[in-house]
Amino acid sequence: MREGRRLAGRYAVIWSAPGGAPGGARLGVVAAKRVFRRAVDRNRAKRLLREAFRLNRNALRRDVDVVLLARAAILEAGRAAVERDLLALAARARLLADGKEPELR
Repeated sequence: MREGRRLAGRYAVIWSAPGGAPGGARLGVVAAKRVFRRAVDRNRAKRLLREAFRLNRNALRRDVDVVLLARAAILEAGRAAVERDLLALAARARLLADGKEPELR
């Protein structure tokens, strides 16, 4: 990730770097214990980020590795808000496959 890009959004920070996985974009999720003291909060933050990524995996370029770092504000957000934030970050980082944002589910 040293050669990658870092962008901050409202609910997450995204790091992206060129990958090479044959199955498509890969994901790593981080929810720091310093930010989320309770395990239930860390698990909720990671679950929201994984679900937003899963729903939009096909919209991302296939040759990229992504690491998402959860921010504290994610605990007050719903899935749709996290998904919008992820797509906005992906667009700013030029990670969308066709350059257009997909529709939210």
